[in-house]
Amino acid sequence: MKIAIQGVKGSFHHMVANECFDSFELNECSTFENLVKSIVNRHSDVGIMAIENSIAGSILPNYALIDEYNLLITGEYYLNIEHNLMAIANQNINDIKEVHSHPMALLQCSKFFNNYPGIKLIEFEDTAMYAKKISEDKLEGVAAIASKEAAEIYKLEILEKSIQTIKNNKTRFVILKTKSTNKIYNKAALKFILDHKRGSLASVLNIMSDCNLNLTKIQSLPVIQTPGKYAFFVDISFDSIEYYQKAKKIIEIMAQEFKVLGEF
Repeated sequence: MKIAIQGVKGSFHHMVANECFDSFELNECSTFENLVKSIVNRHSDVGIMAIENSIAGSILPNYALIDEYNLLITGEYYLNIEHNLMAIANQNINDIKEVHSHPMALLQCSKFFNNYPGIKLIEFEDTAMYAKKISEDKLEGVAAIASKEAAEIYKLEILEKSIQTIKNNKTRFVILKTKSTNKIYNKAALKFILDHKRGSLASVLNIMSDCNLNLTKIQSLPVIQTPGKYAFFVDISFDSIEYYQKAKKIIEIMAQEFKVLGEF
């Protein structure tokens, strides 16, 4: 099995792959768009994509990518995220002038760096990727924020452990495929666009409530071609597939556009 991730070995996406699959070949992608293209072009069988974080919130562009490339969410995994500051061995934090990491990681560790105003924070495309760069280029005076697995893989020394602001820090990842074989499921991800008029969203939410669907998340994105109109992305859970199917049929009639992004 070939699994596409954003990032390299030692990244949090790689950790999710290890948790969810026993044996696989890793396809390392530099961006989330390259990740979805790898699946669509059949260079990968499965993709793993971060979709939201308990501190930083939703990764909105990833919802749009799943929709644009007609991928299906076939599962999810919540990973505890522990950020560690790491560098070439035989240095301490006072030797560090720059820290390079993904913008999300920098945001999640902002309070820690308030104590070190002399350290310059620089955005980079991936956490583990910069750890790899430090190791390969033997960079001194710079550090990365990444997982302890990245420190082990790239033989870096952890200067400070667990530097994220909120210790109970989880990221939700979704498992993506071009087709789903799930026959038993109790969750779904939906997208719909409604008429731009008062009460249209409330009517859909009432249908969900009447059919005993538990709305776990709702997110909106502007419809690019139509200013003032929004696409709603919702996650729901339910006990009865029959009630879910009923709600789905009604919402499909009510919506201008309706799409199932995944049932899992």
